[in-house]
Amino acid sequence: MTHPNSHLSVFRNRASRPGRIGSVYNGMLLCWLLFSLQIAYSQTSEADSCLSEPAGQVWINGADFIMGEHPLYPDEGPARSVSVEGFWIDAHEVTNAQFAAFVEATGYQTMAERAPEVQDWLAGQPEELGLPGSVMFTPPNATTNDATWWSWVPGTTWRQPHGPGSDLKGKALYPVVHIAYEDAEAYATWAGRSLPTEAQFELAARGGRTTIFPWGSNQLAPKGQHHANTWQGHFPSYNSAEDGYEGLAPVGCFGANDFGAYDLIGNVWEWTSDWYSSMHALERSDHPNKPSNSLDPDTTIRQTPRKVIKGGSYLCAENYCLRFRPAAREAQETGLGMSHIGFRTVAN
Repeated sequence: MTHPNSHLSVFRNRASRPGRIGSVYNGMLLCWLLFSLQIAYSQTSEADSCLSEPAGQVWINGADFIMGEHPLYPDEGPARSVSVEGFWIDAHEVTNAQFAAFVEATGYQTMAERAPEVQDWLAGQPEELGLPGSVMFTPPNATTNDATWWSWVPGTTWRQPHGPGSDLKGKALYPVVHIAYEDAEAYATWAGRSLPTEAQFELAARGGRTTIFPWGSNQLAPKGQHHANTWQGHFPSYNSAEDGYEGLAPVGCFGANDFGAYDLIGNVWEWTSDWYSSMHALERSDHPNKPSNSLDPDTTIRQTPRKVIKGGSYLCAENYCLRFRPAAREAQETGLGMSHIGFRTVAN
């Protein structure tokens, strides 16, 4: 498996885009038990107006719906009718507390916590690239005109989401981040579930609506009311945090959609199980959904298979990244976790 460090050259100028580059019952019982013991975390007052404890799953009725849009971005189209059977989906992103329960039960180490498996690409590269770590968003330095928006930070993991020395105190109900695809898949398997397909995620995110946004509007913030955690202001230099959050928000701080699901738009990008291709039609007909056909046309260094991530994140702004919509999608290298990518699970 290719280690994410090997693709650092694609981080520059990627901004709000994420880089191109047991039984179910026993699992849930253990999760709730460990949460009740606090797993060494505590909630913050910031979360008091959000969910006070983890929610379960919500049911999404099977439906035929129009997936995609006449594209704002080329890979969103063409819009087409898709049939999805009913399924359960987590009401919110998997939280730090929930992921900690999984790690406590299994001893699992995420990719960010492991040393690179392949060293030959390190020749001539900075020494720190050979150390375990993850990728963090680093706002440009106005005094130096530094345009590098992403940085590989050794020691950064889901346990230390803001780099070495940081921790999860007060962040039990925040979405877990710095999670690579195989980490998310391992959690889902342990819980007796799976990661959503792209179609499942989009159906859930639409909330039964046909408007651009799932709160029944074609505007991001109708009448100045924010319904998702996104970036307000000019990205990447200024975030006014009008929605109440400059960075990540705890899960469930914005109202649930008509299906009872939270944060399917904004906060963190979320992994899906589908391989990425540059057009919906290619993904479903000419090109079967498999790694060998997953190529990201915007990757300039080398092609590696990528999964689809959905929903946008707190780094998506109207002036730069308009991917905080159900139809929007992005390509993400499977071995790379980042500071604005999380996930949720489904039960089919």
